[in-house]
Amino acid sequence: MKLLVHSSAKTEKGEQVGYLTGILYLAPHTLSGAGNVCPWAESCKKGCLNTSGRGAFNSVQKARIAKTRFFFSDQKAFLETLYLDCKALIAKAKRAGMLPCIRLNGTSDLAFHRLIVPSQGKTLMECFLDVPFYDYSKSVKKALDNARGLHSANYTVVFSRDSQSNETECHQVLSAGGNVAVVFRDVLPSVFWHRPVLNGDATDLRFLDRRARAGRSGYVVGLKAKGSAKRDTSGFVVDASN
Repeated sequence: MKLLVHSSAKTEKGEQVGYLTGILYLAPHTLSGAGNVCPWAESCKKGCLNTSGRGAFNSVQKARIAKTRFFFSDQKAFLETLYLDCKALIAKAKRAGMLPCIRLNGTSDLAFHRLIVPSQGKTLMECFLDVPFYDYSKSVKKALDNARGLHSANYTVVFSRDSQSNETECHQVLSAGGNVAVVFRDVLPSVFWHRPVLNGDATDLRFLDRRARAGRSGYVVGLKAKGSAKRDTSGFVVDASN
């Protein structure tokens, strides 16, 4: 089973600037019926990007469910397969004269930075130190640890605002120098929470975003609502024009 996808609207934007992106898309939250891959999804599951772009097709949804069930049924085999997929992506990028990068939580929020590939005795990030890995996460611990340099240097985590329920944590991450993603309904403001807003829709390559200098606050990464999120009224999507 092929786990990494490198043909989507998100990856195409990266290709325009020379990056071949591999993204792992799982069935979010408890959709697979096998387990929960998004522990913090309660307030944003209705607006999940799982349904945006090619995610609207039944065949894509079935594939994501199958991958998720594979993860829960045999995690060791899953990680070995994912390791081989990463190697294949890197080789493909080299043949194409491009740079590889990998996002393991396309529609999940799992702790891949702690999961060990059995045959290698290391995490995937540690197996491929020359390859940028990046994620969005609602785990404040993961985001703070990343902002404080406690993860592999090739791993970038952007904390995700989850309605008003985690705004305190958002400010903690920003104060630590990490970046925070905020979903806006129609337009991206230039400033939000007194911080400059970066256009997160220009590419999906969060490791290329501006980062705070030592002792400075991080940036807000602005994303426009997509898929079912356009109709969200839970507070997950911000109406910046109001």
